[in-house]
Amino acid sequence: MCQSGQGSFNHSLSPTGHCYDDLVAPLYSSSLGASSRYNILYTPGFARLYSSSGWSPDPRDKQPWLQIDLMQKHMINAVATQGTYNTRDWLTHYTVLYGDHPSSWKPFFQRGSNWTFFGNVNESGVVIHDLHYPILARYLRIIPVGWNPSGKIGLRLGLFGCPYRSDVLYFDGDDAISYRFRGKTVSTLQDTISFNFKTLERDGVLMHGEGSQGDYITVELKQAQLVLHISLGSSPLHSSEGHTTVTVGSLLDDQHWHSLHIDRYGQHVNLSLDGEVKHFRCNGDFDQLNLDTEVFFGGVVNQEKQRLVYRQNFRGCIENIYFNGAHIADLARRKKSNIRFEGRVGHYCENPPYAPITFAGINNYLQVPGIPRRNRMSVSFKFRSWDTVGLLMYTSFADRLGSLEMVLSEGQINVSIAQPGKKKLEFAAGYRLNDGFWHSVLLVARDGSAVVTIDDDDGAEFRVAHPFQLRTGSQYFFGGCPKPASITGCLSNQTTFHGCLQMINVDAQPVDLELLKYHRLGKYSDVFFDMCGITDRCTPNLCEHGGRCLQSWDDFICICDLTGYKGETCHKPIYKESCEAYRLSGKTAGNYTIDPDGSGPLKPFTVYCDMREDRAWTIIRHNRHYATRVLGSSVDRPYLGAVEYWNASWAEVSALANASEYCEQRIEFSCYNSRLLNTPFGLPFSFWMGRHNQRHYYWGGSRPGIQRCACGLDKNCADSRFFCNCDADHALWRVDKGLLNFVDHLPVTQVVVGDTNRSSSEAQFLVGPLRCYGDRNTWNTVSFNKGAVLLFPTFQVNQSLDISFYFKTTSLSGVFLENSGYKNYIRVELNRAAEHKMRPFLGCLRGLRMNGVTLNLEGKANETEGVRVNCTGYCQNPRVPCQNSGLCVERYSHYTCNCSISAFDGPFCNRDIGGYFEEGTWVRYNILSASLYATHEFASIVSQPLPGYNLTSEEVSFSFSTTSAPAVLLYVSSFVKDYMAVLIKDDGSLQLRYQLGTSPYVFALTTKPVTDGRPHRVNITRVHRTLYTQVDFFPVMEQQFSLFVDSKLDSPKNLYLGRVMETGVIDSEIQRYNTPGFSGCLSGVKFNTIVPLKSIFRPSSTMVHYNIRGELVESNCASMPLSTMPIPPEMDPWYMGTEFPHVHDDGWTGIIIGFVIFLLLLLGGLLVLLYLYYHRYKGSYHTNEPKAIQDYSSAVKPLASRKDQNLPQILEEAKSD
Repeated sequence: MCQSGQGSFNHSLSPTGHCYDDLVAPLYSSSLGASSRYNILYTPGFARLYSSSGWSPDPRDKQPWLQIDLMQKHMINAVATQGTYNTRDWLTHYTVLYGDHPSSWKPFFQRGSNWTFFGNVNESGVVIHDLHYPILARYLRIIPVGWNPSGKIGLRLGLFGCPYRSDVLYFDGDDAISYRFRGKTVSTLQDTISFNFKTLERDGVLMHGEGSQGDYITVELKQAQLVLHISLGSSPLHSSEGHTTVTVGSLLDDQHWHSLHIDRYGQHVNLSLDGEVKHFRCNGDFDQLNLDTEVFFGGVVNQEKQRLVYRQNFRGCIENIYFNGAHIADLARRKKSNIRFEGRVGHYCENPPYAPITFAGINNYLQVPGIPRRNRMSVSFKFRSWDTVGLLMYTSFADRLGSLEMVLSEGQINVSIAQPGKKKLEFAAGYRLNDGFWHSVLLVARDGSAVVTIDDDDGAEFRVAHPFQLRTGSQYFFGGCPKPASITGCLSNQTTFHGCLQMINVDAQPVDLELLKYHRLGKYSDVFFDMCGITDRCTPNLCEHGGRCLQSWDDFICICDLTGYKGETCHKPIYKESCEAYRLSGKTAGNYTIDPDGSGPLKPFTVYCDMREDRAWTIIRHNRHYATRVLGSSVDRPYLGAVEYWNASWAEVSALANASEYCEQRIEFSCYNSRLLNTPFGLPFSFWMGRHNQRHYYWGGSRPGIQRCACGLDKNCADSRFFCNCDADHALWRVDKGLLNFVDHLPVTQVVVGDTNRSSSEAQFLVGPLRCYGDRNTWNTVSFNKGAVLLFPTFQVNQSLDISFYFKTTSLSGVFLENSGYKNYIRVELNRAAEHKMRPFLGCLRGLRMNGVTLNLEGKANETEGVRVNCTGYCQNPRVPCQNSGLCVERYSHYTCNCSISAFDGPFCNRDIGGYFEEGTWVRYNILSASLYATHEFASIVSQPLPGYNLTSEEVSFSFSTTSAPAVLLYVSSFVKDYMAVLIKDDGSLQLRYQLGTSPYVFALTTKPVTDGRPHRVNITRVHRTLYTQVDFFPVMEQQFSLFVDSKLDSPKNLYLGRVMETGVIDSEIQRYNTPGFSGCLSGVKFNTIVPLKSIFRPSSTMVHYNIRGELVESNCASMPLSTMPIPPEMDPWYMGTEFPHVHDDGWTGIIIGFVIFLLLLLGGLLVLLYLYYHRYKGSYHTNEPKAIQDYSSAVKPLASRKDQNLPQILEEAKSD
């Protein structure tokens, strides 16, 4: 849209540009005209910016306008308005008309087919609109549409631009010129072509050039649209054709100037027409445009000699033709020798009669007189419209004989003749006449017959013979009926017509529009003379995803049926993005339609969803599921086996893989005397192609960057010299198969087979379905901990936009995102109603998408700037931390621990994974190395560095328990002499051995035996030449390697547990401790990111990287005693709830029950006291006899005394004692 600004106009408002002069200020007052004036103080001469008054029309003027005559053609880049000085008069809305002649106008349409500009809000401020494409015209007219309701129309005007030099040529349909090149041919990598044109014709060739190699470029009008055909050449050796056709613009047959500009660099082209720009890439594989001899403008000379199918030459005007720096029109004007003329090309622009009338009001009509009481009626006119229904013409017969009505209905011309006492006569002619083009209508009627001719085509006329009486009336109404009908005599109840009419003839006489315009002939309302304001609201098509656009005069609708989308412009997707989304909504396994890119450009497609308890697998099948037999192919002429996925294109399947967390696809190659990858140092005979048509030279079961098959990793190929079974080239059937699971390379799009042209050579291949799960876009999360910003390229919004994201914050305000363009912006923010100050967002953002495109927030995060990966709301201070290298992952309302790189599992990565090794049992884990066996040209996309490649640091941790010595606990071998080993010596002590280069380094980890059967923990970290070790809970020891020692453990090969079974030379010390092998338990083993025991007991991939010999049983017998972690009950998976739930009742019932219980307890206590009181002498009796004297010094107590020890002591006795 145009950009406006409010305030006083000054140089700061002016954009930097050399074509921005004030065009109104230097004009004479005679160049400023108007339809009327309010009084002498408000004449058009005051309608300049900052003048002491302004222009105001007569209040009785129903169609006021202000007109500027620039005296010559100018390029106008901006329009500025200002209200009348020191009044309450200003415009709020207006339209702009322009043209080369005051009798031919064209409205300026802003983006979105809107022809109304916003005006002012006061009388002093200047509002300037920079036009999104320049106006080329001499005359400009302002039509007021709205003004200040407290005042009247008031206007001061400014136009900004510069004079425009015009070298014009006129072609009458039989003419053409050609520009001859200096050489016989010209070959260009870059082209720049521009010119302006205007015409009343729908079709015509504007430009054409071609070459003998099949190159060509053609610009033509076709159905009033501009079509560019271009080809940079085609070759039988290339699979893609070079022809490209692009269409732009609409309704170009309006006799007004249109500006065309073509920029090409190689295969990339920018095509611009009247501010509408299309960027596209030419088909084919070439970059040069090769043209022979000459290029034509206005048509083609000797079309039979050109390889161009016959097309009509252009009829109209073309100006300022530039072709790669050559000013063709200027050369033609000076009649240079390299310009060849065909016919009589004029150096002027002829303007044929063209005076359209626009019907755009609610009650528009045009009333013209006719000759009454004639028995023959003749009415003709031309019309153009998008509306399906509208009254074109109505007339009442004289002497009350009835009426005739002509209506546009559903794209047809319906004529009805009504007469009193007779059945209405109705007939129709034409088909799809509401297509926006000019159509001519001729109606000739007399007593008993009528003929309707459409577009001067006798074959399209409709004749009717029916008894009726005709006497022409005195008035003809076009476009609608004035009210009230009882007075005007127009009795039609049809909808008013919206569109354009021209060349109106009544009784075989043209209607004088000049007399009509000034109310000297007939009447009118809500019509605009000398212009056709029709616009094509469906070009460009704002309906997305293949939606059909239907338009009327002032609106359009999108038909979204069968597109998979809904909404005003078919923008909102109907289907979910993945099978996982269907699983979460409770769906079971079956076929579902998914839309991986949401509102993006790719269409939805059907897949099979395999629903599991924890995930949903998306399965897409194709045409290569069964074996494809290949014979007779070679490297020069290979067999291309395209994998066509069911219901989906490669781009759509790629979008699914790109959005998935994990994908896999099985590939199998069966061979008989047919080689596959051949050798790792040569180009392969056969390979597969993946996303973006990129070649990949590794096979299933292998990894990117390694030209091998699965057997090459396991070292069990049919021929040990090669890395694939088929590379052995045996005269028997061999198979190489496995899974491809590097998601950035999938899906498989083609399989190329190139070695089956020898005698008896044969190959077969098959590709399994693509299987994916997860969504790596939804959890793309960052947290903003301070005022920071993540910058992405400006998103091209175009006509529709949807933004979706999740956020979590405690702040009351903050800006989520802002998409800034050159002059416009879109901002989404959280803000309190009473606050308008923008503040930075503090919190978490997740899954930010714009028009289906996920923005990689994590890839832009920088912790030093205050942006962290993941949402650190829970993970910053988790209630229970993730243990043993587990990664904390934020979820919607909780967090989880990702234990994928930890040697432990469990909710918090604290559950040990270990095994019991019997004597002689060993494990070998294959570490994937990259450099030594990789070719210089592998896949088009190189994967990330593989673990163990040129390591300058290691992190090793494990725990063990044993009672035997000696033993090798852990050993890392390499393709060179480097190694690392942890040993138990004969005396039971623990030793670390390193060899980085020449000689080994030996470090004693313990001095006491560790063969006590108790668990021991070992941690080893090396950073370059610094070594850190820790055993159990002893302090960390730091040691240094010599400066002469290499800092890299080059090309690790295998990791061994329990015993070393490596081929080649092994250090004698290692051999010494290698027999009979480790017997005991190992647990929590981790070497950098490699966790061998976890891979064995908790496999997460179908690929097997390990080998086991002997009996290995899962056991935690080597687990270290861990400190107790307080786990809240709500996070404890084993928490079963309280055994005796506490019933809490705050009502009166609880109080009453408590009081009753208290009374009962009190009563019970009193009863106990009474009982004790009345039974205090039980077991004794009262007597007055003197007691025997007890001898306390005697060692032997009397019998009576011993018996009384078991009796309760009487109160009196206690007192006497």
